[in-house]
Amino acid sequence: MKYRPEIDGLRALAVIPVILFHAEFSLFMGGFIGVDIFFVISGYLITSIIIADLEAHKFSILNFYERRARRILPALFLVIFFCLPFAWHWMLAEQFRDFSQSLVGVSAFASNILFHFESGYFAPSAELKPLLHTWSLAVEEQYYVIFPLLLIAIWKYGINKVFLVVGILALLSLMIAEFDWRKDGQSSFYLPHARAWELLAGSISAFVIHKQGVKSNELLASLGLLMIAGSLFMIDENIPFPSIYTLIPVVGVMLLILFAGEKTRINQVLSANILVGVGLISYSAYLWHQPLFAFVRLRSLEHPSSLLMGLLVLCTFLLAYLTWKYIEGPFRDKEKVTRRQLLKFSVGGLVFFSVIGLLGHFGVSSSNIAHNQEVIDDWRDLSPCVVIKGFRPSLLEQRKTLLSECFGQNENFILIGDSHGEALSKSLRMVIDEKNGGLISLLHNGCLPIVGTSRVPLQINCIKNKKDYWDSALSTNATIIVAARWRLNLVGTRFDNTEGGVEYGDSSLNILLNSKEKHDIYEYTKLFLRTAAHKNRLILIDQIPEAGWHVPERIAKIKSFREPEGVDISTSYEVFLDQNKPIRALFAELETVPNISIIHPSQLVCNIENSNRCVNSTDSQSLYIDDNHPSPRFAEKISKEISNLIPKE
Repeated sequence: MKYRPEIDGLRALAVIPVILFHAEFSLFMGGFIGVDIFFVISGYLITSIIIADLEAHKFSILNFYERRARRILPALFLVIFFCLPFAWHWMLAEQFRDFSQSLVGVSAFASNILFHFESGYFAPSAELKPLLHTWSLAVEEQYYVIFPLLLIAIWKYGINKVFLVVGILALLSLMIAEFDWRKDGQSSFYLPHARAWELLAGSISAFVIHKQGVKSNELLASLGLLMIAGSLFMIDENIPFPSIYTLIPVVGVMLLILFAGEKTRINQVLSANILVGVGLISYSAYLWHQPLFAFVRLRSLEHPSSLLMGLLVLCTFLLAYLTWKYIEGPFRDKEKVTRRQLLKFSVGGLVFFSVIGLLGHFGVSSSNIAHNQEVIDDWRDLSPCVVIKGFRPSLLEQRKTLLSECFGQNENFILIGDSHGEALSKSLRMVIDEKNGGLISLLHNGCLPIVGTSRVPLQINCIKNKKDYWDSALSTNATIIVAARWRLNLVGTRFDNTEGGVEYGDSSLNILLNSKEKHDIYEYTKLFLRTAAHKNRLILIDQIPEAGWHVPERIAKIKSFREPEGVDISTSYEVFLDQNKPIRALFAELETVPNISIIHPSQLVCNIENSNRCVNSTDSQSLYIDDNHPSPRFAEKISKEISNLIPKE
């Protein structure tokens, strides 16, 4: 296969934005599409090699997997091995358990499946996962297992039939990706069935070039580069990915592969020595960047500065060069590393990391065990009266069972909320039970409990479930408690305590759906709750003061790295007031509405004894599960305030 330096230049255009995106440099909002570029390139190169070998009647699946092992495993093993001591010394118990699971996932070429069930790519916790980026390797590895076997099976029917099958599969995969995000946001971000079409787009390019060769078309090549650049600067985490929007960078890469021939200026740009050099080390650079960033964030008490992240970017490329020269190169040389040696190395490495991962998952903890176990284990409400993400069939059809089993003899309550409601549910149930009342908790995490609103991409299940919840609640005479992370959903920005605590994660701003009248989101929320209060008594939980930093982790870090006895931490009350101005105004108006009572959690932890601070912990015990959800200790304080509103029998 003829070497194309512009492909290495294209790799550079993929890896640089990904690294800068994860380093939190906002220049490339869509830097994560670098992974999509890699997928197309990989599909093109692998398919080109397989086609050439099949036509020459010399394709060997064993040789194919050997080449993939030489390419992928040595550098991957080095980076994972580097992670082990830092994970052992710097991670808290829960984090180390998650890391151990990821070791097993990587070793089984299934880390994408693991991360799909753990958290979203844009979730705050994602920034602290050293091996999160291996999800894309897993997708490619799954492609390497299935695609060659598919080509071998259908090759006898002729290359045109093979091309047709590949095209149909690509179209089906794209349709699945588009359907899945409409069903529930980013649900298929990690999954191979919704990513296969991107790799197959590269395969389609390989078939076209095999038949027609690489063309030199300045206009189409320029359009391809423009589509990639536009994606980097204009697409962000609020755009559903993968979806039909992903066609923009994918088609852009295809145009460059097909039409950036040697006679085009685009080819000359992509073939520049510096871009080719970065492209050659791009795999190692991709491997190194996430562990470096994640471990610095794990170790730091404050949010890492831009200067520090910039230095880590430079360190990433230095380590990538050394890895490429001393690990990647030698392992690709069959004279230096024989097939037998490679087999022993590969199997040994996979077994070693699997065993380490299993030990970490089933009991061997990190050296840093100062985590607050009460916060981890004791906050979830496991009562059968809790509904999370709705029943199917409709909750309305389940209502009689819930009412008979979950309502008490005194006043009854229905809690409607997101994960903040879930964090309050257990303690609420305890205080309500004490007064012979009943509680049904109707919860959907990440879902603002106001009918007619949604984040973008649209949360289809959230939209359906919360309408179901409210229809059910308003058909009873129960008091409805509403708890949510109001500021994040209505303002849309993550919290910055201005003292080094900056929350990771994407914007979660809600929009209005099909509103007949022109309202802003605040007016609509106020109108919805005011209307609901005409039928049922409402108790609204005001915004819980956000901390900005993960409070249990910060306490553990202080104990481990600074003060063994621990100290109590707090944040500025003024910052809380400033960043919650629109929320405060909303609740001030709602407080005047008859049949609505407001609980203000800030009054329980902020400005106590005129300190002008909001306490995050007391007696070195966290008041938070993370950086915004109340711990059992804090939830109990809030629940007691609600208990005071319940009449005695």
